[in-house]
Amino acid sequence: MADVVVVCSGVTVLNSAIELAKDGVSVVVIEQQEIGWGASSRNAGMMSAGITASTDYQLRKYGREMTRQLFRWSADAVDHVEQVIEAEQIECDFNRCGAVFLACNQGHFEELEAYQRELEQDHNFPGTRLLKADQLHTEIGSSLYAGGLVNDFSAKLDPAKYTYGLAGAAAKHGAKLVDFAGVTAIKPLNPGFMLTTAKGDVQADQVLMATNGYTTRVTPKIRQGIFPAGSYIIVTEPLGDELLQELAPTGRNFEDLRNFLNYFCTTADGRILIGGRSSLSPNLDLNVSAQHLHDRLLEIYPQVAGFEITHAWTGKLGISFDRLPHAGQIDGIWFANGYCGHGLANGSYLGYEIGQVMAGKRKDSLVIDLDFPRYFFANLDKLFIPPVSLWFRFSDWWENRASN
Repeated sequence: MADVVVVCSGVTVLNSAIELAKDGVSVVVIEQQEIGWGASSRNAGMMSAGITASTDYQLRKYGREMTRQLFRWSADAVDHVEQVIEAEQIECDFNRCGAVFLACNQGHFEELEAYQRELEQDHNFPGTRLLKADQLHTEIGSSLYAGGLVNDFSAKLDPAKYTYGLAGAAAKHGAKLVDFAGVTAIKPLNPGFMLTTAKGDVQADQVLMATNGYTTRVTPKIRQGIFPAGSYIIVTEPLGDELLQELAPTGRNFEDLRNFLNYFCTTADGRILIGGRSSLSPNLDLNVSAQHLHDRLLEIYPQVAGFEITHAWTGKLGISFDRLPHAGQIDGIWFANGYCGHGLANGSYLGYEIGQVMAGKRKDSLVIDLDFPRYFFANLDKLFIPPVSLWFRFSDWWENRASN
């Protein structure tokens, strides 16, 4: 018996568990694999302010003031990660390194110009600067790009160290963590719920499902609003200080503007990490995906030819249909999901907020107020992901062709 059972053990759940346990709530964290397994510990460790949904969509749907609030919320999310790391003394190589958003063509550069105006005029977001192609050498040792937008706000960390640090903090505050206990059924009681797991049944007054890209039909109505997408990452062997300084003189994160974007950065142990995908599928062959990423890395940085790729991995993102994060209750079960690639910061912050709501320490969260679009065909992602992926690849090819 527990006051709250939280399902999964990613950054959302662990931030929730910390807040609940600190308030004296009895919390059980249930994970189907080992604690920290999944995309929370297997991402690139990069964090920036921003919501994946386009500004135009947010303005149409929610208006200018709510669009501003959502951006501010996403910036607060990055700050929250830094604060919880400091409060819980988590050693995870946190670094406020900043980022460069990279234009692959002239059309992208014009998008960056518009985005900088939006950041300054609508969001009062300071510290950004545009660099043309002939100025980019101060930030990146590559001639591939048509320009970039620099900010000093973004951050990076080691996501596995961060996730395991959160797990340790949750346990320190009194949460009970149970691994290899996948949930197979949730039965409503009056009051509360009974959860059937691989390690037996557990009863709870409240349940939080924060499984994001790993959401199953155990909660079919939540699954109707989310579908999984794959993200794939490789890292090189250590490159040495001199080469790292040439590749990334300021040590910032990098991200391009393609639909199938690439994101890359230096790591604390002197490697280059690059991630991305050529399809939305979470089931691509890891060796084939690693070869695609290596080819792309050599396009960006011919200097790393001959250096070994030592590790490759993948994890599942959770994609909502409006590309906004969501939280709330469906049939009495709390949920939080839909980070669309921004889960490290946004998922952490939403977990913190929803933990406070469940503990009765706050009434609401900005994200809880958002409509959560759900569709019956969400379970058919293996059918609709391939044509969507094909369209994204065509769009990237066409944009590049039209610009050149």
